[in-house]
Amino acid sequence: MSELQDVKLLAKTVAMLSVDAVQQANSGHPGLPMGAAGYASLLWSHFLRFDPRDPQWLGRDRFVLSAGHGSALLYSLLHLFGFDLPLSELQAFRQWGSRTPGHPEFGVTAGVECTTGPLGQGVANGVGLALSGKLLATEYSADLFGYRVYGIVSDGDLMEGIASEACSLAGHLGLGNLIYLYDDNKISLAGTTDVCFTESVPQRMESYGWHVQSVDAHDLVGVKRAIELAIEETGRPSIIAVRSILGDGSPNKANTYGVHGSPLGDQEVSLTKQALEWPTSPAFHVPEQVKELCAEVIRRGAAEHGRWVTRFEEWKGAHPEEARRLDAQRQRHLPEELNRELYAALAHAKPEATRSLSGKAIQIIAKHLPSFIGGSADLEPSTKTLIRDTTEVQKGVFTGRNIRFGVREHAMGAIVNGLAYERLWHPFGSTFLVFSDYLRPSIRIAALSHLQSLFIFTHDSFWVGEDGPTHEPIEQLQSLRLIPNLYTFRPADGLEVAACYWAALQLRERPSALVFTRQDLPPLKRHEGFQVADISRGAYTVDEDAHNDLVVIATGSEVSLASDAAHILRSQGISLRLVSMPCVELFLEQPASVRDQIVPPGLPVVTLEAGRTFGWERFAGRDGLCIGIDHYGASAPGEVLAERFGFTPEAVAQKIQGWWAVCR
Repeated sequence: MSELQDVKLLAKTVAMLSVDAVQQANSGHPGLPMGAAGYASLLWSHFLRFDPRDPQWLGRDRFVLSAGHGSALLYSLLHLFGFDLPLSELQAFRQWGSRTPGHPEFGVTAGVECTTGPLGQGVANGVGLALSGKLLATEYSADLFGYRVYGIVSDGDLMEGIASEACSLAGHLGLGNLIYLYDDNKISLAGTTDVCFTESVPQRMESYGWHVQSVDAHDLVGVKRAIELAIEETGRPSIIAVRSILGDGSPNKANTYGVHGSPLGDQEVSLTKQALEWPTSPAFHVPEQVKELCAEVIRRGAAEHGRWVTRFEEWKGAHPEEARRLDAQRQRHLPEELNRELYAALAHAKPEATRSLSGKAIQIIAKHLPSFIGGSADLEPSTKTLIRDTTEVQKGVFTGRNIRFGVREHAMGAIVNGLAYERLWHPFGSTFLVFSDYLRPSIRIAALSHLQSLFIFTHDSFWVGEDGPTHEPIEQLQSLRLIPNLYTFRPADGLEVAACYWAALQLRERPSALVFTRQDLPPLKRHEGFQVADISRGAYTVDEDAHNDLVVIATGSEVSLASDAAHILRSQGISLRLVSMPCVELFLEQPASVRDQIVPPGLPVVTLEAGRTFGWERFAGRDGLCIGIDHYGASAPGEVLAERFGFTPEAVAQKIQGWWAVCR
């Protein structure tokens, strides 16, 4: 019991550091850190394997605070257990330039495994992390990669639909290396959960195939035993419902929603410390006994790390080929043969849908990159994303590279991110472009966290046809382009498909959206001076006249349409330069001299894309012409819609003619 007495003192320290951080910032969420401090301290001091000197040690356990609003809890633990987070950072909680932002951010704070806070995201990220562990253990060594993923999830997390999707899939896959502690405090930001959340979470999780236990947060012996039992349960994920008290220890605010997202206030802080027999000053007090306990845990973790390194070196000596593959995977190495084969296979493609060309590219990438892994939201026959010559990931079978996400777009995006956080995979998820809205929060988090997640979207315009306006994307392309640090690729033919995939694979700290057509497109006829490297600038000249009256910028399926329209315009005496812009973001990154070379200043500009015209005015200017669709689609064959919506060569040429007559 003496060990658990030490844990109780550690828990008080964690709770009070969190309270002081929130109070000093006059902003934050003290309730969860106070209620979860006991079982979180037990987890970190007795179970979690880590080494603060090497936060990215491959053999470590992963910890995800999905309830990211309780970030002060995580920061207090990271500080106490020796990560690069000095006390001054706790004192600068939520302040400009600190490493203790309001919600945990990957890459900002050492020891933070995932960017969390948008509720449910961390739940699904943890599934991706656990899946990564299973894949590594199967591919390389169960001894080296038998780590576990622990997490703290909240009522709010489990209310979100993304958590249901992710937990359902985790249960189906039997991810026995995943253990969540559910902070069951029955309080949310706006009131008690009984006004909106009265389901039986344990029964729900049992139906998903999880191992479920319940325990009181004050019963640390019971919590310890519950974690031990969860560790023994290797064939299915585990969740421990820990009945806690939000704001535990606060005389007047405990168990009220007022302590969820607001500081206690100076008076209540003082009363809480008195009630817990804690020094009222100075703030941010850490007892020597706690420092000694944490130092011992740190030493234990370093020793475990050292033993792991010894086993790792022995394994490398005995398995040189596997060690070479793992090293290449860690480096995310891109072999030059991949680049050559992509272009060779796709450069002279016959008329074909870019989704089919993408499918061919996927086979080539998978051949050269064992780290390439992913799947679709039950749409593989349509998105062409099944990797041939490999199996699919299923319960007990983690040798394949195809993930059957099911109709779970929300969770798919966040699980892809979970794999991407590991910096070991090139993960992808796929669905129709119109359903990108379902996983938009995950795309945004990928961009914010600088993850190399690949989001593959097909059926990219009204050419979807008979499925009608519910399935015809209109606003999605420009919506994706609004996300900072996301690169949206919309290739026009096989050569551009190859170039876009190669560019996306080179964006090591940025996610990509790769957008493909359902309908066939012809290979483009490019001018004699064209170089393949031109595509990598995000935009390039497809063809032009000796003297150009105007510039036409198009993307994807509209580039060949613009080329056909250009023939009509030239026959009527209008000369032009046709520019394909497969990636707006890459183009805007080019030096002004390069951009001006491709789209010369002073020339009138026409833009053409089968989507919202909003955003294209940055190129067309006030007097330019933006041809697109600013209304929803309709149910009819794609060719009929093209005629009705003015996306035929004749209709496009006529629009440009009418505009040009006024413009000049």
